[in-house]
Amino acid sequence: MGTITTFDLDRFARAAEARDAATQLSMYGPDAVVTINNKTSQPGTPRVLRTREEIKAWLEDTYARDMTHSVKHRVLDDTGAAYTQACRYHDGTNVICATVIELEDGVISGQTVLEVWDEQ
Repeated sequence: MGTITTFDLDRFARAAEARDAATQLSMYGPDAVVTINNKTSQPGTPRVLRTREEIKAWLEDTYARDMTHSVKHRVLDDTGAAYTQACRYHDGTNVICATVIELEDGVISGQTVLEVWDEQ
C-alpha cells in the first residue's frame, strides 16, 4: 500500500509569506503544470510552465524580489485549494494574485494564477 500524502495549505502559505521557494516547490508533483494570466500573459496566450525547472525558476524569481507576501482567503478540500495573495514591493507597488490549485495524490498537479498590479 502506497503512502498517502495530504497537501498542507498552511505550510504552503507560510512558505509564500517567508519567501521560501524551495518549500513551495517540494509540494508540486513531477508533472505539475502552472498557467499564469496577467497583463503581459493574457488568457489567449497565457504563460504555461510545464516542467519542474520552469516552475522552480518562476518561484525563485517571485520570492527573490524585494516584496512582502500575505496569503488570505484560503480554501482546501481533497481535490484542490484556492487562495489570494497580496504582495507589496518596497516602492509601494501592490500586486494581487488569485490562485486555484488542483491536487492529485496530495501534491499540486495543476495551478492557475491570475495576477494584477498597480500601474506605474
